[in-house]
Amino acid sequence: MKVGPEKLRSAAYAAVDARVESGMVVGLGSGSTASWAVRRIGELLSSGELENVRGIPTSETTARLALEVGIPLVGLSEARPETTIDGADEIGPRLTLIKGHGGALLREKIVAGAGGGLIVVADASKLVDFLGRDSLPVEVEPFGCESTFEALSSLGCEPQLRLLDGNPERPFVTDGGHYTVDCRFPPITDPASLEVQIKRIPGALECGLFVGLARMAFVVHEDGTAVIEASAP
Repeated sequence: MKVGPEKLRSAAYAAVDARVESGMVVGLGSGSTASWAVRRIGELLSSGELENVRGIPTSETTARLALEVGIPLVGLSEARPETTIDGADEIGPRLTLIKGHGGALLREKIVAGAGGGLIVVADASKLVDFLGRDSLPVEVEPFGCESTFEALSSLGCEPQLRLLDGNPERPFVTDGGHYTVDCRFPPITDPASLEVQIKRIPGALECGLFVGLARMAFVVHEDGTAVIEASAP
């Protein structure tokens, strides 16, 4: 069951309060849930409860919001994140994730993988026994994308090019200038293996399987927020 935005906001605030300290470099995720974490960091900087926190944004939208709320930004050429706070589309066993329905998976994965570990905030409806309840996004190079689609199909999925407003003449384009393909697989029982197979395909730049990157999840239920550690079974 999905919970209301107020509960998600409270969980994002709790994640920031628990994991962000003065002087840190923080990866700033994309999407509505992650935006609450960005706003909370801005509030704490404005009040003086945090000092000298810098952010590495995972999308242009997040960058604009961070600057609006007073978070100085840096790039990976200058620093590495000590933690990253973001949402998730699915949370599977051992904190394996599917991300990317918001359209920023490549940058999200680069920042999450750059160091410090990923902190996830999501409602309990995102918890699954096996990943693949919904589609798996794959970010692809537009050049030769037809060949990439065929190769993805050979892995047993049904790839669909993501469109803007359902218009077949207007593919969705990421901040990096790439297409996103939404792939429907059977239940994904070995996400690490599938991730390797997808990334072997020329033109498949990155997929939305996040394996071994999440360290903690703040999962919102109707009666409160549960914190799940990556080491938990």
